[in-house]
Amino acid sequence: MDFRFQSLAPSGLADFAADALIVVLAGEVKQQRVDGVLGTLLKEAVAQGDFQLKSGRTLYLHRAQGLRTPRVILAAAADATPKAFKAAIVHAVAALKNSGAKHVAVASAAPEGLMPEHAEALVAGVSDALYVYRHTKPTAPKPAALARLTLLGDKADAKPLQQGLARGQAIAAGVTLARECANRPGNHATPTFLAEQARQLGKEHGLRVEVLDRKAVEKLGMGAFLAVAQGSEEPLRFIVLRYEGAAKTQAPTVLVGKGITFDTGGISIKPSAEMDEMKFDMGGAASVLGTFRAIAQLKPRLNLVGLIPACENMPDGRAVKPGDVVTSLSGQTIEILNTDAEGRLILCDALTYAERFKPAAVIDIATLTGACVIALGHHRSGLFTADDELAEALSTSGQQALDPCWRMPLDEEYEEALKSNFADMGNVGGRAGGAITAAMFLRKFTAKYRWAHLDIAGTAWKSGAAKGATGRPVPLLTHYLLRQAR
Repeated sequence: MDFRFQSLAPSGLADFAADALIVVLAGEVKQQRVDGVLGTLLKEAVAQGDFQLKSGRTLYLHRAQGLRTPRVILAAAADATPKAFKAAIVHAVAALKNSGAKHVAVASAAPEGLMPEHAEALVAGVSDALYVYRHTKPTAPKPAALARLTLLGDKADAKPLQQGLARGQAIAAGVTLARECANRPGNHATPTFLAEQARQLGKEHGLRVEVLDRKAVEKLGMGAFLAVAQGSEEPLRFIVLRYEGAAKTQAPTVLVGKGITFDTGGISIKPSAEMDEMKFDMGGAASVLGTFRAIAQLKPRLNLVGLIPACENMPDGRAVKPGDVVTSLSGQTIEILNTDAEGRLILCDALTYAERFKPAAVIDIATLTGACVIALGHHRSGLFTADDELAEALSTSGQQALDPCWRMPLDEEYEEALKSNFADMGNVGGRAGGAITAAMFLRKFTAKYRWAHLDIAGTAWKSGAAKGATGRPVPLLTHYLLRQAR
């Protein structure tokens, strides 16, 4: 998709030539910056009850007299914010994607005008509306004809809007990569597949990539990671990616992504209903790959390391059992009380491995707990950190990226639930506060650096008729990293 900016005042929309024109409106009719033919059509449509300026409403005008563009869509936004602008774009593009329109122009008639955040939201909305998974579905609908999109705006805003479009395109490419990886079924998206994706990223974008196999992981002493992987025929992979955009003396940020390519629960097996969705349990790993894709395109001046422990969690005669005790890379022992709490076991060894990079900060991303879904639903990811500055930076980045998170507590009292009579800690506590005790477990392996944990169990994918990966939190992570490069 080719995204461009072109300066054009709202008063000139009637004379602009494209295959389709989307005009986003917010506020009352009299406030809109449209006049002439378009202004008249808007007033008439509202007066006759054919259109309302309410969120989600669109009106399609075909070959309206006095307009050069044959297809015009009026799209109402709840307000003038980038979030509302994106929602209006999604509705409008959905109405166009089955048409023959190849070049679509977009303009805002809201009195507030456009900001770079609107341009970024535009790209995100279009990419989301047009995305269709095809890899294992030959009968998927044909791709939309839409190949070019022009954002129309004031000449004075050209540079910041172009920057917003560029940022949006990089993030959208990262989100798409994350979605493509996570949407693939477990017999396609294996640990080996994730390693191949990382190598391909490295080849295309000049990243350093290293992939460790079981023998290398055993030599390191990653006993917790090995315990999860031992019940699967699929070989584990430990993937290390490096983006070097700053001086070697600058400490890197480290992203750690949970890469359970399929989670049966192991011996503590899950119910069969919706178990197919456990192919999404590598959503954290997918988001790390997607974030590297976005950063590699934007090329900010920073250093970044990605760590992905990847394996399956399967039950067989060799699988780890409830009550088994394993020794992590940190030397701490863990009593595995529930084999379905496996994500924290592979992450803890990766978090210890992160120490060798002397990081500025470490952020792990994981579809970790159903408890987080109960707490926050599907709109915000759970954020856990004891570092107020880091929490503020991640929260602000999420708001700017339209990929929000919500900070959760890490009070020391929650750690009591992890006590074990047979090891340094158990891998689970009781049901109460399950997302918090999971984070408290991870915290035990992060004493040597600044750390944050993002639980994306409620945001990494959608269920039901819209089942599929979302690519979150690639936008949040990319915005956070760009802030570090300033």
